[in-house]
Amino acid sequence: MKWLNYHHLYYFWNVMREGSITAACKKLHLVPATVSSQIGKLEEAFEGKLFVRVGRTLKPTDLGHHVFRYADEIFSIGRELIDSVDKFPLACRIPLRIGVEDVLPKMIVRMLLEPVLKLTEPIRLICFEDKKKKLLADLSLHKLDAVLSDSPMGTDLSVKAYNHFLGECGITFFAVAELADSLRVGFPHSLHGAPLLLPMEKTFLRGQLDLWFDSLNIKPVVIGEFSDSALLKAFGQEGDGVFPAPSIIESEIERQYKVQVVGRTKTAREKFYVISIERKIHHPAVAAISQQAIRKFATVDQANHAA
Repeated sequence: MKWLNYHHLYYFWNVMREGSITAACKKLHLVPATVSSQIGKLEEAFEGKLFVRVGRTLKPTDLGHHVFRYADEIFSIGRELIDSVDKFPLACRIPLRIGVEDVLPKMIVRMLLEPVLKLTEPIRLICFEDKKKKLLADLSLHKLDAVLSDSPMGTDLSVKAYNHFLGECGITFFAVAELADSLRVGFPHSLHGAPLLLPMEKTFLRGQLDLWFDSLNIKPVVIGEFSDSALLKAFGQEGDGVFPAPSIIESEIERQYKVQVVGRTKTAREKFYVISIERKIHHPAVAAISQQAIRKFATVDQANHAA
């Protein structure tokens, strides 16, 4: 079986398109002797002349015209292939199917997922929000690549997965200006009897806060409990009570909800994990989440210690 040398064919194709060896050499940045030699080898392979000399010019033979038609189609398809490959990553991004526990603040989720969209490898982010138990079940069935949570996976579940600690931070309490001003002096004991908006019972953050309140003998008036952290903040924004949130997003909450800081605690802390079926993270997007989060939480922790 004969094998076609596409380099030889490419030189011939350019001579046909440019009209002469000299013009083709200018385009290809080659000397005429090189191109003439390659075309000669192509003629040997086809066992026939592709050009004949008429005076000082080369004219394609019937075989030359025949070969050119095929060459033109071959290299046109080649250009289409290159174009399609250039567009290929846009259509075929690596999917990241991430489960988000429904108690996590949306600002935290956005912060944790931010590096995914900045990777050089194109990623298609697919987020699912649900209860942790449902997300872990989907993770075990490989429907998800990872789960974001504020608590590690317990040993009571028959799911083979691994907890990867991302970081932790203290808790900041917020309120509208008038309420914040009245409670700032004497914090945290000023929260005794104060109106509070809290996460639902049995959530990790609520448990941390209840222990902290008990340790200080503080009994706030809980006027609302919410499973949706955004709804909790919306009530707080309207002045209905003081509300807690992770200190790492303190400035974002002040800016977005137009509230002020009442006070902070480093004793009650919120922790964050990415749970995956991999003991060592290999998915590039999950690795980016982990690396960026560890750096960010470490920076905030250093700033808090300095303060």
